[in-house]
Amino acid sequence: MDAVQAANSGHPGAPMGMADIAEVLWRDYLKHNPANPRWADRDRFVLSNGHGSMLLYSLLHLTGYEEFSIDQLRNFRQLGYKTAGHPEYEAGGPVETTTGPLAQGMTNAVGMALAEKMLAAEFNRSGHDIVDHKTWVFLGDGCLMEGISHEACSLAGTLKLGKLICFYDDNNISIDGEVDAWFTDDTAKRFEAYGWQVIPNVDGHDAAAIAAAIEQATAETNRPTMICCKTIIGFGAPNKQGTAATHGAPLGDEEIAAARKELGWTAAPFDIPAEVAAAWDATERGAGEESSWNEAFAAYNAEHPELAADFARRMAGKLPHGWCQHADKAIAEIDAEAGKMATRQASLRALNAFAPFLPEMAGGSADLTGSNLTKHDASTPISGDDAKGNYIWFGVREFGMTAICNGLRLHGGFIPYAGTFLTFSDYSRNALRMAALMGVQNILVFTHDSIGLGEDGPTHQPVEQMASLRLMPNMSVWRPCDTVETAVAWQYALENETGPTSLVLTRQGVPHQQRDAGQITAASRGGYVLKECDGVPKIILIATGSEVELAMSAAAALAAEGVQARVVSMPSTDVFDIQDEDYRESVLPSAVTARVAIEAGVTQGWWQYVGTHGRVIGLDRFGESAPANELFEHFGFTTDNVVAVAKDVLN
Repeated sequence: MDAVQAANSGHPGAPMGMADIAEVLWRDYLKHNPANPRWADRDRFVLSNGHGSMLLYSLLHLTGYEEFSIDQLRNFRQLGYKTAGHPEYEAGGPVETTTGPLAQGMTNAVGMALAEKMLAAEFNRSGHDIVDHKTWVFLGDGCLMEGISHEACSLAGTLKLGKLICFYDDNNISIDGEVDAWFTDDTAKRFEAYGWQVIPNVDGHDAAAIAAAIEQATAETNRPTMICCKTIIGFGAPNKQGTAATHGAPLGDEEIAAARKELGWTAAPFDIPAEVAAAWDATERGAGEESSWNEAFAAYNAEHPELAADFARRMAGKLPHGWCQHADKAIAEIDAEAGKMATRQASLRALNAFAPFLPEMAGGSADLTGSNLTKHDASTPISGDDAKGNYIWFGVREFGMTAICNGLRLHGGFIPYAGTFLTFSDYSRNALRMAALMGVQNILVFTHDSIGLGEDGPTHQPVEQMASLRLMPNMSVWRPCDTVETAVAWQYALENETGPTSLVLTRQGVPHQQRDAGQITAASRGGYVLKECDGVPKIILIATGSEVELAMSAAAALAAEGVQARVVSMPSTDVFDIQDEDYRESVLPSAVTARVAIEAGVTQGWWQYVGTHGRVIGLDRFGESAPANELFEHFGFTTDNVVAVAKDVLN
């Protein structure tokens, strides 16, 4: 109450309503060590209803996390403090994931619980369960209204994630008031239908009832558990509790004074009585729990040193020793064997080259495995009964799939990847944004990248998605033109530990482009000279993906007419943009103002490369249903048109 009042903004209702549940969980059941927020076998706690962030910050402060000092709580929602309006993930810190967009937290938690189950199946040996922890989630009515909650919880039931335990804050209130007018689902039956254990009608203000529910939940090993807790929003505020007035606004000095009296709390704001602080402090217990695990891991290491070393490496997020040499050799072999193929097929070739060297790679597709080509030769599908593998059948759940993969990475031990059609990246948009915002590695395999999809028509032909993804801060986007650039893009994605990478791939075949070793290296810089001309170029043709072939043929046609044209392949604009100025100038010399960019998508974004004297051949409208070759001709993606536009620019 005091922190929200001091900030004059925030959400006191959910923290007050769930405080009794949190007290039982955090003091009696949660396995964690405040001195080491990231030890491998800690329990994961996710506040999916992230607007209740002051509850999490209070818990972290009370249990002994030094970075959440009382000064941090005094400065709730203020610039430069960790106590942001919604919990924000920070590498190495105790906040497991950024939450606020409702139900994404619980979906991340599904990914975390899945990671625990997969790692346990891979690494645990008889008598040595070095992976044995739970994932706990707080969530509210809003989380259960969001469609992603269906995607994630349905899959969690199918995969039998028995160590996933959720607490539903069933207070019947959301921002607009009592939810009876818009949310009358039978939540218990819904989750029973998913295959969950449901513990209904738990009094969320009765510590004994909460503890009994937790005991029942932890005894179940084959089903995730939903504990439905009946609570009062704003519990303790005598005049406002149970109403939407407590949801998203400070209670006011008068109501806080009344609540203090109601609760029998006499301490001053931000003053924690010594006996309360001592009762909450989890540092000694946490240190003991981690110490016990370290002893168990030492015994495991003595019997299984190679497995122990691999587990430690993966949980530290480090690539295997020799990775760079392996990647360079693989790309050289791909270059030597290259021929005409779709870049989605080239992606599979890269997966087959890289995945056997990286046991931490795990992923799947949103029911498009045969189209996205995400299942490589070393893929082993998992199931609810056998989690020892690396391939996940996500089903038609694009949003859930992407957020689950965020959770896999946040848990540690995996480099996740996920496949769907580029046009359906819109379904997963906010999970992509959350990966970028958190700086979480997640590899998105987006195939069927343009009007080249053909007869499926404009519903399936992406035109604006590439530009949209490029606009997202910290999202790296690659649209390779052939097998080599695709392998380079995969290498970048696997090494990019500070954010997500989108790989945008063709359905139709594209030719292999000849290049030397220096050009292969240059491709990793996002943009490079693929075809040089004799002398100073009169015009520069810039292209990505399938349109690079078009730029090459147009350059040859122009050369035949005495016009010297340079071709720049730019598979990743964001990577090119961060190169040093001298390199960018060497690729796109400022003296050459005659430029044409070619990409089968919206033209927005390309003008910064062609300037006011240049032109962009693109598609600022939706596509049509017709064979791909007819569509490319219809929309001007032909050698003749590129040559004509180039001449027009020169004139």
